[in-house]
Amino acid sequence: MKLTKKTKRAFAVYSVLVLTLTLFATPAYAAGDPIQVVNNLSDFIFGLIRAIGMILLGFGIVQIGLSLKSHDPSQRANGFMTLAGGVVITFAKEILSMITGG
Repeated sequence: MKLTKKTKRAFAVYSVLVLTLTLFATPAYAAGDPIQVVNNLSDFIFGLIRAIGMILLGFGIVQIGLSLKSHDPSQRANGFMTLAGGVVITFAKEILSMITGG
């Protein structure tokens, strides 16, 4: 297999890059408290859930507004259901904390 000069150079650059990344990699140690790691992950996941809830809240408000403009009762009902679901999802962490008493 005959390689051109450009291909050899690209392969050499790629090889140096791979070797650099593997040889000079710094090990990442876990935090001192494993419970803190779990709490950080939980906060991250609940943050994602809160973002989805906010999107649903906005979508529900838009649906209600459009239904009031078009006088469509089924769209209005869907808008209120989406709005209520968005509120529940947005405040899921607080609701779970109240239920568990924590």
